[in-house]
Amino acid sequence: MRFMRSLSICVALLSVAACSKNDYGPRPTLAPVGATCVAGSTTPLANPQSTNFRLQEVTGATGLPSPIDLQAPPGDARLFIAVRAGHICIVQNGALLGTPFLDISTRVYTDGEAGLISFAFDPNYSTNGFVFVHFVENIPGTTGDIVVERYRMSSTNPNVLETPGVEVIRIPHREASNHYGGRVAFGPGGMLYLSTGDGGGGNNQFGHAQNATSHLGKMLRIDVSALNPNLVPPYAIPADNPTWPSVGQNENWAIGLRNPFRYAFDGPQLYIADVGQNLFEEVDVVAASDAGLNYGWSIMEGKQCFGAATCNMTGLTLPVYDYGHGPECAIIGGYVYRGTAIPALQGKYLFSDLCNGVVHQLILNSGVATVVDAPTVNVGTPLSFGQDGAGEIYVLTNENRVLKIVAP
Repeated sequence: MRFMRSLSICVALLSVAACSKNDYGPRPTLAPVGATCVAGSTTPLANPQSTNFRLQEVTGATGLPSPIDLQAPPGDARLFIAVRAGHICIVQNGALLGTPFLDISTRVYTDGEAGLISFAFDPNYSTNGFVFVHFVENIPGTTGDIVVERYRMSSTNPNVLETPGVEVIRIPHREASNHYGGRVAFGPGGMLYLSTGDGGGGNNQFGHAQNATSHLGKMLRIDVSALNPNLVPPYAIPADNPTWPSVGQNENWAIGLRNPFRYAFDGPQLYIADVGQNLFEEVDVVAASDAGLNYGWSIMEGKQCFGAATCNMTGLTLPVYDYGHGPECAIIGGYVYRGTAIPALQGKYLFSDLCNGVVHQLILNSGVATVVDAPTVNVGTPLSFGQDGAGEIYVLTNENRVLKIVAP
């Protein structure tokens, strides 16, 4: 989310906002973190329809506590829904399964913006059964670390992951309990990407975002195709990753991010929604093949110089779209629609905002972004977007709703 006047208010928004000491104004009161894959009740949804889509509550998922990510392997009709407390639940044939796909709740830190953040199915999941899970750890001495682990589908039950998992990467994040980022996802060429926040606080106070030797405030790209837990690191660094000044940090694909929540690939393009601080939210769109970019934080916030009348923008990649605060406060990134059920949404990037809940549609034409709002479609307090095995898009909310975007 964006920022709350205090950490206690921000406690359930995971890594979207930013709970910075420099964030002002009232923010939504967020739902408590739930304990397991148990559905509940919600109040009726208001204003569910626009001219080209409407919102439909997902049967079986209503009332899941703090749903934070939804994914599925291509062609799989099941919905895999992560809840912030540390569970991945399954909705199958309209019913919530009683046994979690994964339960790592005893290891997940949920203070501030922490929690289970995201997960990704391996591109070869149908043959290898691998799932990569991205969370904030709650272990004495390493509490706050950003961790990605690989799990494998059980050989006897396709609705359960075997434990324990294999650690893929660990990024220390112990200075503040906000700005974790982020998302883990597979991109072009089967590489694994991970976006991270700048380490928390305000004003990039720890200096990570512009420091290429840090993994915070970054987009990372690694090769996990031959993961070997006996090696340090267990992954490989792709040969075409950029070379940075410090040897050993070449996992970094891009720098200069603040709290990128979330990003998504659309064919040859990469869309990043980066949460700003006090004034501006931004959407960055670049070629997915562009390596070594600097997205500007904390030299800039959105398209504006940060904390100064002028700044040196040389070498910086500016957003295609930014917007100011008012009714909105923290961008929630979504996906470019490539499903088949709603032709009117084809090619449009859908996103929302923590404090407004309106679903926005961004259209990119020759590098110029046009944003169309769906003012009658307000999801409440969005926590994340999700995408199923058919490419259809969902919105997960603080009101414990899982909403599918469907044809009007």
